[in-house]
Amino acid sequence: MTVHELPRKLTWLDSTMIVVGIVIGSGIFLLPNLIARNLGTGVAILAAWVVSGVLSYFGALAYAELGAMMPATGGQYVYLREAFGPACAFVSGWTFMLAVLSGGIAFLAVSFSIYLGQFVHLTKGGSTAVSLGVIAVLSIVNYLGVREGAVVQVIFTFLKIAGLLVLIVAAFLTSVTAAPVSTVAPQDFSVARFGTAMIACLMAYNGWTYISFVAGEVKKPAQNVPRALTMGMLLVMALYVLANAAYLRIIPIPEMAATPRVGAALAERTLGSIGASLVSLTVLVSIIGAINGCILTNARVPFAQAQDGLFFRHFASVHPRFQTQGFAIILQAAWTAILVLSGKYENLFSYAMVAAWIFYTLSVSAVFVLRRTMPDLPRPYRMWGYPYTLGVFLLVSLWFMVNAFVTAPGPSFMALAIIATGALAYLIWRKPAGSHDAVAAISRETADRAPD
Repeated sequence: MTVHELPRKLTWLDSTMIVVGIVIGSGIFLLPNLIARNLGTGVAILAAWVVSGVLSYFGALAYAELGAMMPATGGQYVYLREAFGPACAFVSGWTFMLAVLSGGIAFLAVSFSIYLGQFVHLTKGGSTAVSLGVIAVLSIVNYLGVREGAVVQVIFTFLKIAGLLVLIVAAFLTSVTAAPVSTVAPQDFSVARFGTAMIACLMAYNGWTYISFVAGEVKKPAQNVPRALTMGMLLVMALYVLANAAYLRIIPIPEMAATPRVGAALAERTLGSIGASLVSLTVLVSIIGAINGCILTNARVPFAQAQDGLFFRHFASVHPRFQTQGFAIILQAAWTAILVLSGKYENLFSYAMVAAWIFYTLSVSAVFVLRRTMPDLPRPYRMWGYPYTLGVFLLVSLWFMVNAFVTAPGPSFMALAIIATGALAYLIWRKPAGSHDAVAAISRETADRAPD
């Protein structure tokens, strides 16, 4: 089968905005409610956001080393293939295509129609049409070119950062304050509750891995992939901690625990009648950026699998004019639309969270494996703090997943079921004859590592 290459068109700014734009969705406005229900003190709430952010950052450092070493389209799929073999890589790609990314896009698209309903009246059918329309429009943009998708990503990411900063600054400038944290009766702290809160925080941080999927299209990837991951995650963590400090300054924790839309409550108290509209507009902008980023990156996973002969060969095709994976983008949009119409996207997305972290953990551990199996492969960037940062990530991730199985066994075991379907699919798709030459594959993908 002919191997098709994708041109490197993404700059450092594009890559950073992909990281920030995908990570910051609607979670920072909605999830503080769930976190406050499990943690009764401001210190514990901020600690959950910081610990989750640091954990995600350590993971990003590992992906930075892997991305600089193997700047290949498909990213995470490639790392797992070289470290653990094609079976593990295929199951990861299958899980992300089937549930993690597509379920996330569907969830965000429906959330977009819900928030749009605060500006215009939408019937149930109208809401569904809006959700499908958003998926279709952004899919068309990314079908027409990776630069077009990147421009949309940069614009909407800057807008969402600006909207979030307005809310944060307004909270710290207003004279209205919440009751002192010390007067709020704290819940009994427990590791299980902290773990439940971290699940919500990690959902808000989810998406930092997606830049790896388009590493094969980033200019000067050895420098720009690590830079985008580091700067993007530090910016997200700073914004999240500041936003939660703003919430805690204005809204008492018991009220926060009883308020589904904490962001809107903050805006109403600090900005008056226009506050709720500003939050809704910021959430709409955030969702568009997140959906666009997911669409931009998702199609690269089946592209890499198809190049290995582990998926329909048409998914490896590149549009002769637009130089994009047009076929993969169209099929991705169709599958996401089916999820929206079926109404099963929310359950699928919740199941996928645990499954995603299983593969994030395996991918990060690939740094350890590949340093031993491929010690001579050039590493333009080496993970900061290794092996300590790697060890912390793996230990906390293991605790997080065990806690998820204990506190939410239903979704956790459904995640394993999704992974099991991938294992079954691999048995169907794998080719008995011929073996994969790891070094040759890496050489092929990194041949244009020189600056454009």
